Amino acid sequence: MIEKNEPTVLYTIILRIILCIFVLAIGFLSMKILESFKTPPSEAKKTEKPLRVVAKKMVPQDISVSIKGYGELKARDLVKISPEVSGRVTYIHPNLETGGIINNYEIIFKIDDRNYSAAFKELKALVSQGENSIQKLKTQYSIDKKRLKTKKRSMELSKTEYMRASRLFKNNKVGTQSQVDVSERNYNTTLDQYYLLTQAVELYPIRIKEAQNSLDANKARLDIAKANLSRCTVKAAFDGRVKWVQIEKGQFVNTGQHVLSLANDKQLEIHVPIDSIDAQKWLQFKNSKNNTPNISWFNDLLNVSCRIHWTEAQENQYHKGLVHRVVNFNKQTRTLTIAVLVDSKDSENKNKKNSLPLVEGMFCMVDIPGKTLKNVYSLPRWAVTYDNNVYIAKDSRLVTVPITVEKVEPEIAIISKGIQPQDIVIITRLTDPMENALLDISFE
Repeated sequence: MIEKNEPTVLYTIILRIILCIFVLAIGFLSMKILESFKTPPSEAKKTEKPLRVVAKKMVPQDISVSIKGYGELKARDLVKISPEVSGRVTYIHPNLETGGIINNYEIIFKIDDRNYSAAFKELKALVSQGENSIQKLKTQYSIDKKRLKTKKRSMELSKTEYMRASRLFKNNKVGTQSQVDVSERNYNTTLDQYYLLTQAVELYPIRIKEAQNSLDANKARLDIAKANLSRCTVKAAFDGRVKWVQIEKGQFVNTGQHVLSLANDKQLEIHVPIDSIDAQKWLQFKNSKNNTPNISWFNDLLNVSCRIHWTEAQENQYHKGLVHRVVNFNKQTRTLTIAVLVDSKDSENKNKKNSLPLVEGMFCMVDIPGKTLKNVYSLPRWAVTYDNNVYIAKDSRLVTVPITVEKVEPEIAIISKGIQPQDIVIITRLTDPMENALLDISFE
C-alpha cells in the first residue's frame, strides 16, 4: 500500500511548488506594471524659515534715574510726658487713652494744687512785706539824713556853750564849776547822739541792700511757687495722638514719673536704607559748597520731592514726601539711611475712595528721583541677557552685541554703551537664538 502511494505524494509536492512560483511571478509582473504607471515626485526646494520678532528703533534720550527703597513710617516728634510736681490727679482728658487725639493747648491732666496755691500765696505776702520794708527803710533814711544836719548843729551849739562857760570861769571867774560841768555834759550828750545818728545814716544803704536781697530771694521762691502751681495743669504742646498712657484719676504721681507718650502725626518720617553704591552714583547733592560747614558728613543733600506708596494700598495711591537728611551710614550692610519727611495731608489720592491716610507703622515704598543720565537708551529688562548682551537686527539678520547697563529699574534697563542711534534692537524675549538667523521684524 505504501509503495503504490509514493508517486501521488511526489506529484502533489511538485504541483504546489509550481503554483507558488506562478503566484510569485504574477505578483512580480503586477508590481512592475503598476510601477510603470507611477510618476516621480517633484524635487522639494530648501527655504530658510524667518524668526518672527518685535523690534524697537533706538533713539538716545535723557532719563531721570529713580532710587527705590522701603521703610516704616514713624512720628517725627514723640514726647514722653512726666509731671513736674507730685500730687494726686484730679482731672484727666476724656480722650486720654491709647489712640485718642488731644488738640493743642488742651488740658491733658490736672494735679491737686491746694498746697502749691498756699505756698504761692504765702510767698506773695512775704514779697509784699519785703517791698514795704524797703520802702520804710528808704523813708527813714531820707528823714535821718535831715535829722543829722539838725543834730550836727545842736552838737556845735553845745560845744560853743561849753567852750564859752569854761573860758569865762577860767579867765574871769564868772559862773561856777558846776555850770561848766553841766555844759560839758550837755556837749558830750549831743556829740554822742550825733555819732549814733551818723552811724545809723551810714548803715542805711547796707540795710536797704540786705532787705533787697531778702526780697529778691523771696521773689525767686515766688517764681518757683508760681511755676509749680502752673505745672499742676499739664497741657498738650501740639495736636497729638496718645501712643502710650498709664495714669488714672485719683492716682498719686511723682515728679519725673513717665505717665504717657504723645505722638505728632502731622509730621511723619521714613528712614529709607539705600545701597551705598546707588547713593554714590544717583543721589543728588548740591553743587555749591560755599555754605557747607567744615564737617565730614552729608550736609549738602538736595531736598528733592519724592513719592511714597503704602505697600498694601492700591497702585495709583501715592503721597508726597521730601528728602530731608542722611541719618547714618551702616558699615555692616554698607547702606546709607535717608530720612524722608511726609506730610500726611498732602496726598495725591486724598479724594479717592477707599484710600487710607498714612499713619505710623505702615511699611512704605519710597521713590526718590536721582540724577539724570544724558544720551542713554531704554529697553525692557527681558531684552537684555543675563551676560549683558542684546540682539540687533542688521540686514534682517540677528546679531549679538555686548552692552553696558548703567541702571536696572523694575521694568526697564538703561544702556549707556554698545548701542548706536537708529539701531534696531529686538525686544522679544528670546532663548539662545541662532546667530545670523533670518528675521521677520515688526515694530512696536
